[in-house]
Amino acid sequence: MSKTSWKTSITEIKPNEVRLRGYRIDDLMGQVTFGQAVYLALKGELPTLEVGKLIDAILVCSIDHGASPPSTLAARTAASTGAPLNAAVAAGLLSINRFHGGAIEDCMAVLETGIERVGETGKEPPEVAEEIVQEYRAAKKRIAGLGHRIHTEDPRTGKLFVLAGEAGAAGRGIEMIQALREAMAAGGKELPINVDGAIAALLLDMGIPRELANAFFIMARVPGLVAQVHEEQSRERPMRRIHPTDHTYDGPEARSLPE
Repeated sequence: MSKTSWKTSITEIKPNEVRLRGYRIDDLMGQVTFGQAVYLALKGELPTLEVGKLIDAILVCSIDHGASPPSTLAARTAASTGAPLNAAVAAGLLSINRFHGGAIEDCMAVLETGIERVGETGKEPPEVAEEIVQEYRAAKKRIAGLGHRIHTEDPRTGKLFVLAGEAGAAGRGIEMIQALREAMAAGGKELPINVDGAIAALLLDMGIPRELANAFFIMARVPGLVAQVHEEQSRERPMRRIHPTDHTYDGPEARSLPE
């Protein structure tokens, strides 16, 4: 091997052949969900269909959250200046950071601490959750994954937990986030488990490394940002002043999936 030679275990390319983690891409096409392919790329093994559907649900649930999130405003502002699609979407993605999207990773850290403490002390999750809540209150810090600026009950959380149960992926992460919510409620503060908290628990239970937490928010948000940028470019005048909340929805009326 030369001094510049290096190795990768992700994708192998040969003439007329592309393999992801050993599987031919053309064999995977039409046979596995996008969620299964994402899991395969990140973890190296092909998950069950149910786990793949769970990852699909994680990606769908965060695909867009209106025009007010910082990533959307950044993308639309860049688009308004005349930036091309890729640059405007990149502006949105670059704004996903510690305070926007980072709550998933922060919540995973809290959950990992709780689970480790259960293992080390032999205490039950509710008791450990109460200790953590008291510690955060004393430090005047909020627990990531709990509470939402709009929703009093995040509609996405319950569905994710149901799907996790169906996939056999519900474990200590979900148990701990639920214990934390109950401990907060017992202390007089009713806060919902938001979608970031739900995703954090599910990623933990699926064995996804914490350093990849933000990647799921990024992967999920790309299609929404593309739609927002395209709408800005095709419907609005250039170089406009974009107000973060002074907008109204004029899309399709509420509708349901066919039976």
